[in-house]
Amino acid sequence: MRKLAVIELFSLKRVHSFRNIREEEVDFMVKKVFQSALSQSPVDLSKTFFSLTASIICRVALGQNFNESDFVIEQERIEELVNEALLALGSFTCSDLFPGGIGRFLDWLFGGHKKINKVFEELDAFYQHVIDDHLAGKTTVDSTADIVALLLDLMDKQEYKNYFKLNIDNIKGVLMDIFLAGVDTGAITMIWAMTELARNPRVMKKAQEEIRNTLGLKRDRITEEDIDKVDYLKLIIKETFRLHPALPFLLPRETMSHVKIQGYDIPPKTHIQLNVWTIGRDPDRWTDPEDFIPERFTNTCVDFRGQNFELLPFGSGRRVCPGMPMAVATVELALLNLLYFFDWRLPEGMISGEDIDMGEAGNLTIIKKLPLQLVPVQRH
Repeated sequence: MRKLAVIELFSLKRVHSFRNIREEEVDFMVKKVFQSALSQSPVDLSKTFFSLTASIICRVALGQNFNESDFVIEQERIEELVNEALLALGSFTCSDLFPGGIGRFLDWLFGGHKKINKVFEELDAFYQHVIDDHLAGKTTVDSTADIVALLLDLMDKQEYKNYFKLNIDNIKGVLMDIFLAGVDTGAITMIWAMTELARNPRVMKKAQEEIRNTLGLKRDRITEEDIDKVDYLKLIIKETFRLHPALPFLLPRETMSHVKIQGYDIPPKTHIQLNVWTIGRDPDRWTDPEDFIPERFTNTCVDFRGQNFELLPFGSGRRVCPGMPMAVATVELALLNLLYFFDWRLPEGMISGEDIDMGEAGNLTIIKKLPLQLVPVQRH
């Protein structure tokens, strides 16, 4: 399944084919922010970014368009479902400590799996509805390219002998991974990036000056072709990944054999947790690790794609996140648009960026506890 995901679902060619979807949804987001700029009212950027990533993922993965078709779940419910599912996945159950019959009995007795079952039954019904629509020939403007259509085609043809035989449950499993990981993590990264920019006016000003001087002041639309023209934005995103990885712990690994690490004996089949949040703030690896300084990545080869172990927001090796190219493209394009078209100021009652609450919440993913509210100011 991983081979299928890397080669078929998230290859660079496939990610590029979704470019028009990302650009259209970012354009739609910019138009909504323009409305707030006209009235000088604060924008809930936390909600804005979740709506953006949910819209993109639903079009790319499900062939469902929030803005052009009757959607089976309200957009607000999408964010709620993702949060409920991640909280359920990250919560402790007795089965985690006592695998087997005893753990399952205790979970049944204390209702440990009740919340998990409830949210996943709703998600399962959602995925089944989307699959049924595809099988019935109900298409949307994007459905010929979406991931559900591709997987159903692979299941029907079964041309790839190196892959296991696909079935509907496998497709739902892929959709679960894409849906939960794709909607949440991208939005979280953008929220923290804009939060840090609001708290660091010097960085915000420098980024906007570079973007506007490079792209010109009379652009009506920013596209993905413009991303590689602005270097400082990429440094900002790297620094955001360092300070605020969406997943503070990577998905668990398991030791294949006995290993000794710094005098400790680690037996086979031990679950290993990698704390990338701590690695990103390690004073032995970073100068002034608690400060937001994108310039630290100038003239350095350190990147977030898994080759440098001091910066691992997407993991590394065979288990690196296959959706990384898609996530990065969305984050870069959205931030580029918001920094080009708008100046940003704090809402009434806040004097400086230090007044922004930096409290965190969550378990599997770590989000800003209080929504980020900023006032957009139309640049021209």
